Amino acid sequence: MTTKMEFAVDMTCQNCVKKVEESLGKLKGIQGVDVSLERGTVVVQTHLPYSEVQETIEKSGKRAVLKGYGDGSVSAVSMVGGTSGFGINKAIQGVVRFVQTPNVCIIDGTVDGLSPGAHGIHVHECGDISAGCDTVGEHFNPYNAAHGGPDDDITRRHVGDLGNIVADNSGRARFRLQDKVLSVDDIIGRSLVITQDFDDLGKGDSSKSKVDGNSGRRLACGIIARSSGVFENTKKICACDGKTLWDERDDALQKVHGNKL
Repeated sequence: MTTKMEFAVDMTCQNCVKKVEESLGKLKGIQGVDVSLERGTVVVQTHLPYSEVQETIEKSGKRAVLKGYGDGSVSAVSMVGGTSGFGINKAIQGVVRFVQTPNVCIIDGTVDGLSPGAHGIHVHECGDISAGCDTVGEHFNPYNAAHGGPDDDITRRHVGDLGNIVADNSGRARFRLQDKVLSVDDIIGRSLVITQDFDDLGKGDSSKSKVDGNSGRRLACGIIARSSGVFENTKKICACDGKTLWDERDDALQKVHGNKL
């Protein structure tokens, strides 16, 4: 399942356009690219994670910021950990995006600062992170089912059961999931949680298996909020602090690098 994503790219001339096009042309998994110097945007049709596409654009030497995700679809985003969400370790932070398609919900994210290996990922019922991840409630479970995995039938899983993400040796988990049960309309205002251990998908021997997959402590979480689709975000300067989107991008990168020191 492919998705459209729109990036603001810091381009000043046709040579910039050429460099971006050449960089994306080397990336397998791109179905379409539309580079507009006039708008300062790059629209990509792909099944790849957005972070991989953004990194490829920036390899051309041009700064890039994701502006819109999903073409004419309901989209949402969760800023997990960091300064926007909550995490027991400041190094754990990431962005997870949701977009609704006619058949599935696509979950596309990158989370840094995790221990290598598998970690459970779940939508929880509440969007209250006033006391961290302890106040987000239990897994989103409107049908009162036992805990299961994303491949299970709706009667054998929580709607919020998204399975596992896997962090590499650097602590980064980059993923793109498709879920047949989750609906973006139903999760806006709720929260997303990453756990310490892997989720056994309700198939373990522990009594906790049918509750939360025995996936352990809640490491990081963030509220799920409505986000912009392609061509829906026209912001160039923040009305709150007067920062340009490039200032915001550079500030965010500085915080990430600072947390790793």
